[in-house]
Amino acid sequence: MSEVLVDSGFYSEQAVQKIEQTAAGIPTGTRVYAAVEKTSHHRTVADLEKKPDPVAPAPEASLAEKMRHRLQTAEGKAVYKLRQQTVEPVFGIIKAAMGFRQFLLRGLSKVSTEWTLVCLAYNVRQLHILDLAKNGVATV
Repeated sequence: MSEVLVDSGFYSEQAVQKIEQTAAGIPTGTRVYAAVEKTSHHRTVADLEKKPDPVAPAPEASLAEKMRHRLQTAEGKAVYKLRQQTVEPVFGIIKAAMGFRQFLLRGLSKVSTEWTLVCLAYNVRQLHILDLAKNGVATV
């Protein structure tokens, strides 16, 4: 089974249904984990306490309620936490370390080219860091 992780700004019931099942209603084997509401990135003491999985919503519950429950389970939390390891650090580095906060050009083709250059710069930076580490040189 494959999984799709989606931020709260990109959630829609139609998109989830299109990903999880075919037009004929047959499951595709892909499961969506989508945040349906914005939550704080800061953890509280309550977040650290061990809790049992919440009770599953009723079958007639909305897809948003089912998605909310899916993310509150131990499995859902573990899967969704992978976003911190994969996507989020890259954007943080591009914004903070490389200083890229807005596009300077306008138009889809120009923005696409600019984004390609930013990604290329990020990848060259990562290769440089790996080369320094391989040669035993301390990195900054």
